[in-house]
Amino acid sequence: MNFVYIPNFIKFLLKLTLIGGLVLVLMISYVAFMAPAVPNSALQSTTQDVVRVKIKPKSNVTSVANQMAAQGLDVSVWRVQLVARSLFLAKNLKAGVYDFPKGASLASVLAQMARGDSVKLGVTLVEGWTFAQFKAAIDAQPELKKEAKAWSSKQLLSKLEAKEAHPEGLFFPNTYVYEPGDTDTSIYQKAYRAMQDHLNDAWSKRHEGSPVKSPYDLLKLASIIEKETGHPDDRGLVSAVFNNRMKIGMKLQTDPTIIYGLGSSFDGNLRKKDLLKDGPYNSYTRYGLPPTPIAMPGKNSLIVAAQPSSSKAIYFVSKGDGRSAFSETLVAHNEAVRKYQLKK
Repeated sequence: MNFVYIPNFIKFLLKLTLIGGLVLVLMISYVAFMAPAVPNSALQSTTQDVVRVKIKPKSNVTSVANQMAAQGLDVSVWRVQLVARSLFLAKNLKAGVYDFPKGASLASVLAQMARGDSVKLGVTLVEGWTFAQFKAAIDAQPELKKEAKAWSSKQLLSKLEAKEAHPEGLFFPNTYVYEPGDTDTSIYQKAYRAMQDHLNDAWSKRHEGSPVKSPYDLLKLASIIEKETGHPDDRGLVSAVFNNRMKIGMKLQTDPTIIYGLGSSFDGNLRKKDLLKDGPYNSYTRYGLPPTPIAMPGKNSLIVAAQPSSSKAIYFVSKGDGRSAFSETLVAHNEAVRKYQLKK
């Protein structure tokens, strides 16, 4: 049997390379998994057990390392470079706000950033809310940077480049996700753009012969439908009633517009004197739509405002169970009132 002769110096180099590789693996393992990257005395602490770090968009590995160090993590550029590239994470690190547990290893920190497992918060705009309610919800978010909190409505609309003069109804009901440190203005911008998109889509699909003359009027009508609908299945018929009333020149006669006009003076009880007192939002004394929307309508209300159900009804009354009874004539309506409201 023939053996290949290997000179002693080559054997020495092979041993040296093997030892060097082993040392490198051990060093990477220690730096990545054993040495804590998040010390107990970090600068940016949110709780006793978590450290919050913000990484800017478009940051390379060096920039990420510098930002981590500046915010209290026990890292250096060479350590981050070594571990990120060894674990093939260097190109996957994502911007965001991160909460890292104290004592976490550099490997776990970088893996969390590669997953994009950042802090996400949300503020919800509920269908049927007024702008005042939406603004209060935004102002109450402690993690949002407050730019618009002290602004007037005019200043906010100017910032949004909105052509409307009043903020009511201009923001689409949804849950808007943000990261700690984002501005409240960014939430308003998202909600405003979303409403414009949904409103324009509904306007483009409105029924032929619709009495609604502009997208803004469609928004007003949708807001009334939103407030008048007690059950989702009635929404299309509620829209039909108001569309039919506008077509025949009948007053809308809807309580929610009066309630909106009363503002903070409304105590939960709508009185006869409120119905008789004239004002821009009194749809019992004035014809047509109110000067502005009265709430934030959702997608379904926008759709049915443009595409009402096929019905000749011009009256409706609550049955007391969330549903409504719809009538085409005043005689039938009065009978429904006696049946469901007067219980006779």
